[in-house]
Amino acid sequence: MRRFSQRSALVTLNEINITPLLDLAFVLLIIFVITTPLLEQSIGLNLPKGGEPDPKIDKRDIRTVEITPQGAYRLDKMPMSLPQLEAELVKDYRANRNMIVYIRADRKSPLEYFASVTDALQRHGIQKYSLRTEPPGTRK
Repeated sequence: MRRFSQRSALVTLNEINITPLLDLAFVLLIIFVITTPLLEQSIGLNLPKGGEPDPKIDKRDIRTVEITPQGAYRLDKMPMSLPQLEAELVKDYRANRNMIVYIRADRKSPLEYFASVTDALQRHGIQKYSLRTEPPGTRK
């Protein structure tokens, strides 16, 4: 029969191994570092050059419409059809009359996709919209 002394019991409590906790912390850090940039990206559009920097605008008033060269629409990074896009923008405009619609269209997109969005905005009285461009001096 083995005898356990109090001294050995206290020694084991003083020797807590924190290496697995550090390994877990480093793995979580690596996961966050890798996934964060992926969550913040939008569609890769080649915007036309030109334009001036915007004055300070409250970010809650901005809705961003993106148009791909294939004619796919996204509202704040959520894919949707043109009728869905129109309905969402009208609903948001009724809730916030200060809403500004940023339109990001690829430079190779046919004009009809951009015209469809601006026509829908004008039909519902939404007059605050802006065609987004690349600032002068940036290269792509």
